[in-house]
Amino acid sequence: MSAGTRPGSDIAFREFAAGDLEWLVELHDRLYREDEGFDETFGRTVSRVLKDFLHHHNPCLERGWVARRGEARLGSIFCVAAGDEGSAKLRLFLLIREARGEGLGHTMLQYALAFARSAGYRRLQVSTYSSHRAACALYARSGFIRTRSVPARAFGRDLVEECWELVF
Repeated sequence: MSAGTRPGSDIAFREFAAGDLEWLVELHDRLYREDEGFDETFGRTVSRVLKDFLHHHNPCLERGWVARRGEARLGSIFCVAAGDEGSAKLRLFLLIREARGEGLGHTMLQYALAFARSAGYRRLQVSTYSSHRAACALYARSGFIRTRSVPARAFGRDLVEECWELVF
C-alpha cells in the first residue's frame, strides 16, 4: 500500500522519513510524560527504535507512516517484522491530542493492517499498557485478542503490560 491521501478525507499518510525523527521522539516523550508520568528513558527508547528503523528496516516488509492534515503532522503508526516467520508487530502508534476522537486512530490501524496483509504477514502483535484504554478498546474492536496481561516496571512506573494479537 503506498502513502497518499485517504479517499474522502483531508488526511494524508506518507512514509516516515528521517526529518520526522525529532518530532516523533519529542511528541512521544512529551505526551507520555504528561499523560502517563513516564520518565526520560521513554524518549530515549523511542529514539533508539526510530534510528534502528531508519537504518535497518526492510521496506518490502516494514513501514512507518505519518498522518498529516495539510502540513500538520497528526500521528504515526509502524508495522515491523516481529522476528518469527509470518509475524509483524505494531509500534509507535500515537496521535496528537487534537486529532483524537475523530476516528483517525481506526483509519491508521486499518492502513497498517492492510499493509501487513499485503506483505504476507499472518499474525500481527502489539504490546501496550492497560492504562491506554482507548487503544486497547480499538484493538478489541478490530479483532485483536488480548493474549497476556502482566505487571511490569517500565519508564519509572508500575504498569500492566498487555499483549494483543490478530491472526489473519
